[in-house]
Amino acid sequence: MNEHSPAGRLVQWANLDESQIKVVKEEQSRQRVDFARAALFARIITDQQYRDFMALTLGLPIVEPDALTIPEQVMDILEKAKWNKYQAAPFYIRNKKLFLACFESDNITALDDIRFMTGLEPVVHLATKSSITRAIDKFKAKTGDNLDDLIADMAAQDVSVSQTSAEQDDTSTLEAASQVPVVKMVNLIIMEAINKSASDIHIEPYERDFRVRMRLDGMLKEIMRPPMTMKNSIISRLKIMSQLNIAEKRLPQDGRIKVRTADARDIEFRVSILPTLFGEKVVMRILDKSALQVDMVKLGLEENSFSAFETAIKKPYGMVLVTGPTGSGKTTSLYSAIMELNKEGVNISTAEDPVEFSLKGVNQVQVMEELGLTFAAALRSFLRQDPDIILVGEIRDLETAEIGVKAALTGHLVLATLHTNDSASTLTRLVNMGVDGFLVASAVNVIMSQRLVRRLCPSCKIPDDIAREALQEMGMSEEDISNAEIYQSNGCDECNQTGFRGRIGLYEVLTVTEKIQEQILSGKSELSIRKTAIEEGMITMRKSGLIKMAQGFTSAREVLRTTNI
Repeated sequence: MNEHSPAGRLVQWANLDESQIKVVKEEQSRQRVDFARAALFARIITDQQYRDFMALTLGLPIVEPDALTIPEQVMDILEKAKWNKYQAAPFYIRNKKLFLACFESDNITALDDIRFMTGLEPVVHLATKSSITRAIDKFKAKTGDNLDDLIADMAAQDVSVSQTSAEQDDTSTLEAASQVPVVKMVNLIIMEAINKSASDIHIEPYERDFRVRMRLDGMLKEIMRPPMTMKNSIISRLKIMSQLNIAEKRLPQDGRIKVRTADARDIEFRVSILPTLFGEKVVMRILDKSALQVDMVKLGLEENSFSAFETAIKKPYGMVLVTGPTGSGKTTSLYSAIMELNKEGVNISTAEDPVEFSLKGVNQVQVMEELGLTFAAALRSFLRQDPDIILVGEIRDLETAEIGVKAALTGHLVLATLHTNDSASTLTRLVNMGVDGFLVASAVNVIMSQRLVRRLCPSCKIPDDIAREALQEMGMSEEDISNAEIYQSNGCDECNQTGFRGRIGLYEVLTVTEKIQEQILSGKSELSIRKTAIEEGMITMRKSGLIKMAQGFTSAREVLRTTNI
């Protein structure tokens, strides 16, 4: 064994004999760890010997945290459960540095998590496991493990954070944003949103109030009202985490935060900061790739609608449009279609603003209009990149629409989104934007309009006999009404007393047939086009909602709230 290698140095340092070396090597092969860890696991060396050897090898200081008087506010910068999980004990804070007693110095994930959650730079000292455990055990589990406890705890202790203002320097703002109550508050808001499966966090300042709301299943709900004295510090903390300019308070800013959860999920937050009358409002869109549903079969389309959409996206050329308001699931539908088409022999390029999720095997371009990289500019470049399929995040102007239509007519499949209320109005919208009617009629294969409705909580939904009286007015036949199982929301602990858990899509898929092409060319109204599409078998948004309601997925009130006709 090479005496200059880490294993050789340990053999010499601990004076191991041949039989001990053999045992360590067997353990090393079984556990697939380095020689020193294998010696520890095999109990050839003690925790203290392992600590001393690693300190000597890495040049790190040694500490006995259980022998120190550690200030309570130092340990309380994170919950006790976190310190147990990371097998680390904090013992000192100075100059933006958090001094830690650790048994393992190379646990990068733990150090990154601590760095993110505290906003401080970890400085590692080595200690034995037993000493770290005893140090952690000295601290009782405190309140503040959830938002309600934290607010109550702060009120009881009369905790306040110095108000920062435009006149204060950046150093003061940084210090305020890094105080323990602020760090803990922001971390709890983020984790609460993740645990509740929220889609957005709204942090809103007003003249005399400061509130935090979360969008749960499409509806905003107030979660808490932090003290007004923490307003600027919380916003500054979020700016630091998003790598934004904390001194800039007059202009909008956009950034991103990446979070790794305890179950090893990587979650990204898209942060938008907007100056308002009483301070900066922060909206954080939660982008959880693990929750992204990119299986077309699981989107929830009715059989006829699914068949029409699948047929359209599998054509070699033409345009497929997905429409609906912001937050209606258009990106999910397009990504599902892209992943269905994503094969080795296909070149797919997308222009998005922003790129919400990365897709393996897809060339994704982030639109940056301030630099001249618009949707139209990206589309023009795509056409010189030998594309088979092009995705346009949004058709916002005539130039983008014209390039997309012409690409669809020259042998490319173009997928795009548009903000319209229903499928039929999309055709007239394109014409009104300035695209020639004959180009629209020739290029567009299918239009899918969609909405999201809240899904009834399966644990607490109850029959709704009152709603049956209104079903016929909503367009449901008497036979369907008699066979339907209609439910309404109730509320339980599993759904946070809302009666709903998750969302499901309502879809309206309009296929551009020869009849509809003729109506576009003759300048017919969207009402006329809609009527023809229904006669040819299109399931309207309202009917899609009624089907979902009859299947027990959602309530009559939800269908009425989200659909018109």
